[in-house]
Amino acid sequence: MEIDLEKEKLEIEQAFQAMLESAKHCKKTPENLARIKKAFDVAYEAHKDVRRKSGEPYIYHPIAVARICTEEIGLGATSIICALLHDTVEDTDLTLEDVERMFGKKEAQIIDGLTKISDVVDFNVSIQAENFRKILLTLSEDVRVILIKLADRLHNMRTLGSMKRDKQLKIASETLFLYAPMAHRLGLHSMKTELEDLSLKIQEPEAYDEIVTKLEKTEEVRTRFIKQFSLPIKKALEQSGMKFEIKGRPKSIYSIWNKMQKKQVPFEEVYDLFALRIILDSEPQNEKTDCWRAYSIVTDYYQPNIDRLRDWISAPKANGYESLHTTVMSPTGMWVEVQIRSKRMDEIAEKGFAAHWKYKEGDQESRFDKWITQIRELLENNNADALEFIDDFKMNLYDDEIFVFTPNGDMKGLPSGASALDFAFAVHTELGVNCLGAKVNNKLVPLSYELKSGDQVEILTSHNQKPKEDWLNFVKTHKAKTRIKAFLNDEKKETADLGKEILEKEFKRLKIAYQNISLKELQSYYKVSSPTDLYYRVAKGEIDLNHLKAFEVKNGVLQPKRSIKTRVTSYLGQRLVRKEKKEGTPNEMLVIGDNMQKLDYQLATCCNPIPGDEVFGFVTVNEGIKIHKTKCPNAVQLLSNYAYRVIKARWLDEQKLAFLAGIKILGIDDVGIVNTITQVISNELHVNMRSISFDSNDGIFEGMITVFVHDTEHLKNLIKKLEKINGVTRVERVDK
Repeated sequence: MEIDLEKEKLEIEQAFQAMLESAKHCKKTPENLARIKKAFDVAYEAHKDVRRKSGEPYIYHPIAVARICTEEIGLGATSIICALLHDTVEDTDLTLEDVERMFGKKEAQIIDGLTKISDVVDFNVSIQAENFRKILLTLSEDVRVILIKLADRLHNMRTLGSMKRDKQLKIASETLFLYAPMAHRLGLHSMKTELEDLSLKIQEPEAYDEIVTKLEKTEEVRTRFIKQFSLPIKKALEQSGMKFEIKGRPKSIYSIWNKMQKKQVPFEEVYDLFALRIILDSEPQNEKTDCWRAYSIVTDYYQPNIDRLRDWISAPKANGYESLHTTVMSPTGMWVEVQIRSKRMDEIAEKGFAAHWKYKEGDQESRFDKWITQIRELLENNNADALEFIDDFKMNLYDDEIFVFTPNGDMKGLPSGASALDFAFAVHTELGVNCLGAKVNNKLVPLSYELKSGDQVEILTSHNQKPKEDWLNFVKTHKAKTRIKAFLNDEKKETADLGKEILEKEFKRLKIAYQNISLKELQSYYKVSSPTDLYYRVAKGEIDLNHLKAFEVKNGVLQPKRSIKTRVTSYLGQRLVRKEKKEGTPNEMLVIGDNMQKLDYQLATCCNPIPGDEVFGFVTVNEGIKIHKTKCPNAVQLLSNYAYRVIKARWLDEQKLAFLAGIKILGIDDVGIVNTITQVISNELHVNMRSISFDSNDGIFEGMITVFVHDTEHLKNLIKKLEKINGVTRVERVDK
């Protein structure tokens, strides 16, 4: 089909103008508008011959990213310019020097940060993990780098439909694993919610569509309920003279799905499907008082659940979130969450730290600065393994906070679940290293004691105390973990130096020159991951040096006398070795890789995939290819951290072999119910059972049955039949 280039150019110009009109937070001075137009012209020229997977001109992407930056995050002219140019240095002939010459040093610095995030890095570590580290490095220089990157990721997620399924899964997993938590940590609630929902849409399309359909069906009932529920509150607020707005909003699709998974309940049993938000138009000095007045009015009409009161006005979250939350009982017996906040708090809740620039209050600025300082501290330990770094950092992204006090009354914010030792490191590194114990509210407690909000903590120290390996089991903060690991590593290096001397002496005794030694062969033989580990274990006496007699020098190089069997695996482009297989084994059920070959594989025990499940292959270090379901509990981590080791996999239809699958059955206990269930499985459907166990408690039974099925269709039919049995309330597949 021939493309009308003139018409296309006009549409691109219209998209650019629409972006400019949406830029309410941008100061539209003649100078700013001229610079933005210039950035658009440069980007248009640079990308003019490029099209996206969907077939549309590439320039639509930077325009859309710029629009998200200004309309949804509230950024200004500099960010719009950088968003329009964000892919030019990486993908076109434009250089950073060109950007600096045309637009300035700050713009060049931000685009450099964005380009660094996308650099190709060493394939021996996770590409995504290294990128994440680079994101944090650039974030500590200018927060706009990560805000533009998040806008870029959001637009990519919105337009993921034209990509191949395996790419969709990798991008969605990475989004859920890294970018949604980062949006949350920066206080971008709307963006975090949409990123989670879009990821779920890719990963669990059936569950996503089911929740959307049910939300649409119940929308009218919800609207009517919210109207009736809020009516007395509305009247009372009007009588009090307060200016306000009331909104009723459903929970995000992802949070509903998450609750269904965690509590193992259907959609209908998720009790808090929506929340009521009261937004007050208050003067800054009256915000706190007005919020508590509104709380008083709400609880005059509805009984609150005291355990569910959350006061983030007196002690805001680390990401700047301020709000008062309470859960109250409605006249119909339904719990409703009510959120009370001011207009300023609402804007910060939706747009995060970007909104803080609008409200130039010292407290808000310093809270953001504190977090940036924390990030700089995290990055000081550059030797940490990238994946380990992410796991530690991620731990603090979503966590709720607690607030504890020093003996002098200074308040410290820590993640929920933090120990007394975390507190010691939060106050000062030296205090943590020499921490012997703690007094909490004047009572002596161990280092592992889990702190609660309001605790007053005094740290006891001794110069003889040193960090121990088991400390890592109960610290929660990244700072504490990093400092402990750094100390242990230094100690390990000293011990390893001693081990190296012992090993050198032993080789001297065996008359083997040290320069002839192949450390890789020794590491492989003794199953250690690094030379330092090898030397450390030698010093600790954990390695039997008598085994060195099994080595000999050949052609001037130390080698084992008998070959050590190694396994060949593939990470990137290397050829996968296929084992000899007998016809009719389960290994003939799948085709793997871009060329869809029949290669050797194993089914992962963490999710027990069966034919019909959507699956992917994962190349392990020691066990060849493992096949996982895309819904596997480990899928997000594997797809986001090790995308380069993930390969396509697809079931073949020709075989009819039996695969194990687990079924959980819940229902009302009655005479003969177990017999009826086994009759349906064995006699009606002719399905073989491997194991069966039933447990009854207070008239309710729960059964676990392991059956042999051919594929997911076979299993679905079995579940449908079992659901029809009188007394059975729920039947579901389980992975174990």
